[in-house]
Amino acid sequence: MAEKSGIAWTDHTFNPVKGCQKVSEGCKFCYAERETKRYGLDVWGPSATRIRTTPTYWKQPLKWNKRAESSGVRERVFCASWADVGEDHPDWVQPRRDLVQLIKATPALDWLLLTKRPENLVRLFRDAGWYGSWPKNVWAGCTVENQAAVDERIPHLLKVPASIRFLSCEPMLEPANIKLLEGLQWVIIGGESGPHARPFDLSWARDIRDQCKSAKVSFFFKQAGSKPLDGGVPLKIRDPKGGNLLEIPEDLRIQEWPRLYS
Repeated sequence: MAEKSGIAWTDHTFNPVKGCQKVSEGCKFCYAERETKRYGLDVWGPSATRIRTTPTYWKQPLKWNKRAESSGVRERVFCASWADVGEDHPDWVQPRRDLVQLIKATPALDWLLLTKRPENLVRLFRDAGWYGSWPKNVWAGCTVENQAAVDERIPHLLKVPASIRFLSCEPMLEPANIKLLEGLQWVIIGGESGPHARPFDLSWARDIRDQCKSAKVSFFFKQAGSKPLDGGVPLKIRDPKGGNLLEIPEDLRIQEWPRLYS
């Protein structure tokens, strides 16, 4: 959950706290909820406590930053994979303030703040200490799993004063028209994985890819998911998450990065 992430678009994950509340259809089979419950943690829902991670855990990004400075190669940190950095919850108040200071102390890391609540980002991080433009090494992203999420969330994301704004279309549950690509630099797409995965048709990914190409936005195909289709026909794969690019059609083997850091 930290030192080396299995997520293709990041190097590390970092969770200031653990726990969240489901807000939309994409949350239905949340892997983070499934994993935390395996460890016996009751951190889900509006009344549950969000558990802050340990002081030792919080020191890890400092180590990653030192390594990145020495190598000259920036490292990416996804925050937060077992929570939502945009959740307006009292247990997040101090961790968010401390996160702002940690990001300031790690300029060689690119921090990817991904949320399903982009409407909260500007206010919550202003309260935590960011006024005006956000630090250059912070990327603001939101998850959009269907057309309703696209229509609701992207306008809020575009108001965030980050140098890079991105979308995570995962789990993608239906085709979607991303009408507001101007102001975005990156789009990630992927199908759902896990025991209850819903189907993901590669035609949806191709459509998003073409929208990105037309708008000159970087496109990143993460995974086909556990139940991929290609034109309505099941795609045979061995990787349980559909993350082996060699098992998907060649025209979708695209993993681009935002141009600012390419």
